[in-house]
Amino acid sequence: MKQTLILGNIITMDEKRPFAKAALVNNGVFAYIGSAEEAKRLTSRGAQVLDYGDNYIYPGFMESHSHGHLAGDRMIGQAHLMDAGGTDYAKYREIIKDFIAKNPDRQFYLASGWIENEEHVTKAYLDDICSDKPLFMHTGGGHSMLLNTKALEWAGIDAEYAKRTGYDLVHVDENGEPDGYVCEAPVFEIVPKLPVTLDDAKNFLLAWQDYALQNGYTAVGDAGAEVVCPLSPQAYYELEQEGKLKLRTYAYMYVTDNIESPKAEIARIAAQRAQMSGEYFHIIGAKAYLDGVTEAHTGWQNQDYLDEPGYHGAERFNDHDKMVEMIVEADKEGMSVHTHSEGGGATHFMLGCIEDAEKITGNMDQRNVLAHLHFVTDEDIRRMAATGSVPAVAPLWTPAYPGMYEQEISYVGKELSDQSYPIKSFYDAGACVVFHSDYPVSPLMNVKYSIYTAEKRDYPKEAFGGVTSPRNMKEAITREQSLRAMTINVARQFHQEHRMGSIEFGKIANMAVFDCDFLHDDIEKVAQANIVATIVDGEEVYKSEK
Repeated sequence: MKQTLILGNIITMDEKRPFAKAALVNNGVFAYIGSAEEAKRLTSRGAQVLDYGDNYIYPGFMESHSHGHLAGDRMIGQAHLMDAGGTDYAKYREIIKDFIAKNPDRQFYLASGWIENEEHVTKAYLDDICSDKPLFMHTGGGHSMLLNTKALEWAGIDAEYAKRTGYDLVHVDENGEPDGYVCEAPVFEIVPKLPVTLDDAKNFLLAWQDYALQNGYTAVGDAGAEVVCPLSPQAYYELEQEGKLKLRTYAYMYVTDNIESPKAEIARIAAQRAQMSGEYFHIIGAKAYLDGVTEAHTGWQNQDYLDEPGYHGAERFNDHDKMVEMIVEADKEGMSVHTHSEGGGATHFMLGCIEDAEKITGNMDQRNVLAHLHFVTDEDIRRMAATGSVPAVAPLWTPAYPGMYEQEISYVGKELSDQSYPIKSFYDAGACVVFHSDYPVSPLMNVKYSIYTAEKRDYPKEAFGGVTSPRNMKEAITREQSLRAMTINVARQFHQEHRMGSIEFGKIANMAVFDCDFLHDDIEKVAQANIVATIVDGEEVYKSEK
């Protein structure tokens, strides 16, 4: 028997025993939580001892909505435009040129992290950087992209394609020819077709795993496991077979907009689950995009955009009957449906579908997820709780960013913008609130900043140059609520609350150690917290060198 004694200030997230000084782990499972004296008495000779002194031990943190392949690809496979520190096309140019110079043998080039502003750039900007190979410049949010001429040719995007797809999604010049800018459906068609080998996919996932573990995360939700790369599920599966996975991943498989046969699609996902699911990679449902994002002018709003009367955003999966069918079929398989639901119109639509599906299934605990939730009405907040749906909220997105905030106001108005990203209201209504970062769509997946922004609705002064400001303070929540939204509540989303999410007898011994008491230390100290170690199955998988 493999036995480990763990000592420190333990915050368990178990309401019956919220604090402890020691935990005993047998074969990767908690066997005792309580006093150090009793734990030592129960420990066998030769057991491993992990003594963290005055540091604080939490259940392993969980991310409810992320994109593993995309994260790894952006870490090691692409030019990093986020390094420019904002929208700076001159800096973007130098970053891309440097990446091309260091990778001359690549078939194509991808740069990610572009932040759009009012300046409209076209394919000519990228042609000037690279004219002989396809070059793609992807926004950080992932819903829009700029292509050079070679990339447009490679993707088959011409005047006929633009007319057929719509000029809101494929921008054209005065002659009706694509100018290089595309958003939503065309982007989601292009990215999975980019040439990637299975070995590339494995390397990207391992890079992502390292990042997550180094930040205290021991389980994540992959929201559309094959949305970026069709090889990703196979890569996950083979990595687990090779014994290389440590980060538990609960995957939702991508469903295209208004899929022809939801029943057949759920059957496909169920077959993948039977073939590929294991302990560290497990398929738990379907992922659909209801809309885009407000900053790209594609979030599905409850009202028209102020700058474009008659237009309320991009309705992607908007077939009510098909969505109801998908929820019902998923329920039959013991799975749930996870949706990208950014605008208030998308959320209202999805809750109506869930309500109608529940009339058929009678299951009020399917735990369907609505992620992002930029704008939500009070009525829909109540419906979220009443349907047992899971609101995946992003405290890291709550502050007002200069430029982006003003742009948002021009689209939806100041009153609505200042009511954005509710969190407390979901808790008050009785919903199971979970945090997400949408990493790497968002540049951070970070425990301490999630807690800070959930309480302050702003970033600490040292982050992002101190330029942000608080927004919608009435939606601030407590530290305990934040911890729950990153531990036991996410475990519940994954239908894994009996196995993880708190430090309790019989649960998997996943933990994260920090040098800060997130419940009681001053909030400014929280912002300075450092990770000490990450533990998976009772074994240290990351140890800080500090």
